[in-house]
Amino acid sequence: MEKKNNNVVVLVVAVLLSFVSGTIGSYLVITNVPSVSKQIIENVSKLDYTENSIADSVEKAYDAVVVVVSYNNGQKISTGTGFIYKKDNSKAYIMTNNHVIDGSDEVKIIRSDNEIINASIVGGETYSDIAVINIPEKEAISVIDIGDSSDIRLGDTVFTIGSPLGEAYSGTVTKGILSGKDRMVEVSFSGTTSDYYMKVLQTDAAINPGNSGGPLLNLNGEVIGINSLKLVEDEIEGMGFAIPIEDAIFYASTLEEGKTIDRPYVGISMLDVADSYYLWQAGINIPNGVNSGVAIIEVESGSPADKSGLQKGDIIIKLGEEGIDSLAEFRYELYKHSPGEQIEITYNRNGKEQIAKITLGKNS
Repeated sequence: MEKKNNNVVVLVVAVLLSFVSGTIGSYLVITNVPSVSKQIIENVSKLDYTENSIADSVEKAYDAVVVVVSYNNGQKISTGTGFIYKKDNSKAYIMTNNHVIDGSDEVKIIRSDNEIINASIVGGETYSDIAVINIPEKEAISVIDIGDSSDIRLGDTVFTIGSPLGEAYSGTVTKGILSGKDRMVEVSFSGTTSDYYMKVLQTDAAINPGNSGGPLLNLNGEVIGINSLKLVEDEIEGMGFAIPIEDAIFYASTLEEGKTIDRPYVGISMLDVADSYYLWQAGINIPNGVNSGVAIIEVESGSPADKSGLQKGDIIIKLGEEGIDSLAEFRYELYKHSPGEQIEITYNRNGKEQIAKITLGKNS
């Protein structure tokens, strides 16, 4: 009899688990289930629920995330997201995207409890798309934990907290996976050409207008990136991008100190070799066999490029050891260096490759 009872328990547990998963018809009713079976089913259900929930991680970071609202002359011009990443010297520091506050003369933040706080702009920089604002330390509910983007693997679960479409949807949580690492994404500041590359993390977690500047977080509730870009095309879905937190912290630390982010200066105007019409207008002829690179259309008098001997019509094909295919790539490679450094630029002049050594200046 004891063996038979055990079999009944196992059978009932199996049937009930099937019922929970939806594989048994909705009209099946089972009664007189032994208490031990109920306990087993209850434990299984709790385990499944806990493993698939990120609620604890969300709660850990939630109060550190804020809505960032920018104004100019009293008119709201932009809404985004930010997160409190540091407290120091009676101030709480908030990181967001530069494009969220660009052009503003006043910034407010909205906390998770809907309190509106006046913020001060510390600084921002276009190419990194990082900006820092601050509020009095006493106004910060919590500070987010900083993670490490190098530790996360493709396929790991990630999530975001932000304010898509503005204040009405503040505190929205979306979940996905890490879809890619070290992606090189072209960025346009002019709206017509690709001006720069950014190295980013890719995720399929939903990122919409208003999420800019918000955190991309791992399952520990630690920020591993700052949401910045989204491919917005009708035929593309689920491709969001975030600046790795290590890069973001580097730029934010410089801005905190009241310093500008010094970009190296060469002193040339350029066009992609592929821009044949504009090159023709500028009177530039591309040598046979040259299919990529950037063409110099003007050299500023007295600039580092001028001193190195570069001329109008030269086609830059390498910076250091890295091949150059476009203006965006040239800037990306150039901005790995600092003012005062000497670099080598390989260029094609009248069908012959030559090398120029340039001591980089500082962009004013």
